[in-house]
Amino acid sequence: MFSLLKLSSFNSHLMLLVVLVTFLLIIDLVKKRRPRNFPPGPQIFPLVGTFVDFKQPLHLALQKYGNIFSVQFGSLTFVVANGYQMVREALVHQAKIFADRPNIPLLQEIFRGFELISSNGHIWRQQRKFASATLKSIDVSFEEKVQEESRYLVETIEEEKGQPFDPHYKINSAVSNIICSITFGNRFDYHDNRFQELLHSLAEMLRLIGSFWGQLYNAFPLVMRWLPGPFRKIFRHWEKLQYFVKGVIAKHKEDLDQSKARDYIDCYLKEIEKFKGDTNSYFHKEYLLCSTLDLCLTGTETTATVIHWALLYMAAYPHIQEKVQLEINRVIGQSRQPMMADKENMPYTSAVLSEVLRMGNVVPLGMPRMSTSNTTLAGFHLPKTPDTFNPEHFLENGQYRRREAFLPFSAGMMMDGEMVFLFVGLFFFFFPKTPPPD
Repeated sequence: MFSLLKLSSFNSHLMLLVVLVTFLLIIDLVKKRRPRNFPPGPQIFPLVGTFVDFKQPLHLALQKYGNIFSVQFGSLTFVVANGYQMVREALVHQAKIFADRPNIPLLQEIFRGFELISSNGHIWRQQRKFASATLKSIDVSFEEKVQEESRYLVETIEEEKGQPFDPHYKINSAVSNIICSITFGNRFDYHDNRFQELLHSLAEMLRLIGSFWGQLYNAFPLVMRWLPGPFRKIFRHWEKLQYFVKGVIAKHKEDLDQSKARDYIDCYLKEIEKFKGDTNSYFHKEYLLCSTLDLCLTGTETTATVIHWALLYMAAYPHIQEKVQLEINRVIGQSRQPMMADKENMPYTSAVLSEVLRMGNVVPLGMPRMSTSNTTLAGFHLPKTPDTFNPEHFLENGQYRRREAFLPFSAGMMMDGEMVFLFVGLFFFFFPKTPPPD
């Protein structure tokens, strides 16, 4: 009798659990239902969102939906604008509306609220204005830095004595050193083990952020925050990078010369002192740390990747490389290094680099943008910041409007071309590229 009662109790609890889970799945599915006049897209499933075949390019996987479609990954909804006219309409004609960045859970967890990559509003404008003005005012010639670093790169390549080698970390070291010389005030030797470890941490961190695990974290942050997995390495790499930059900042504080700024960190430290006590200022050590790492993150990997693609395509298409070499010989000769002023007289080389960017598709998806007000794109209605508490979601011309998808109870609810041009030009100035033997 006791066993029967126990079994009956277990079945009741199991049935209650099944009903509860089913109810929650239905609520989640209804919440994910596309609003009226919203861009179409693949079918949405409870919890997971949409399934996309990432074995082929996104625009091919979803081409049947046209140049504007919507996808959902976990709790995140994205509208994808594809094609020149569509992107231009969103980012040029409606630039102010799509100026903000959405909150990206993984970046928020990494930067602890001090992220600049996806920041908006006054903070973003203040920090961006300072960074732009500072990088222009620092007493250093960007072009000279690239030319100087290229000589070090040539020397380390010549050490290979014509034998096959992987250029990945040599190129990454060169590009990173240019960023470091402007940000930290010094460069690092290519054989410096600590420097190479930091470059490895930077590359691995970026790879993991863009990986399946990184996107899974963004889709289900509340769950993933407590689970183990490969994405945990992101935070370990970040801590290593933070530790290094904190040490550099501390050294700068010790020997800071208020009369002269050597680099970006010096300029920022002086700005912190200038606005000390100003409650409206966002110049403090946390933003210094994050803005410095922001420059490293956004300034190294993309540029280095473009250079890798350029070398690969030139080795694969020797007849095109020959034309580039002829243009270099005609415009520059062998008595000096390439300069940015040469670009106007080198249309073929410029065209080749543009084709490298097109074919290499280094940044296939731009940094996500967020609409700051209700707008229309290609005839579809895109609401303002749907995840922000804002009663105007239910107002139209000052009058209350109940949205069709609102069922709260029973069914719920975004490169530095100069660096690439100079580096690629210098590469072909010093070395011809040939494909490896089969």
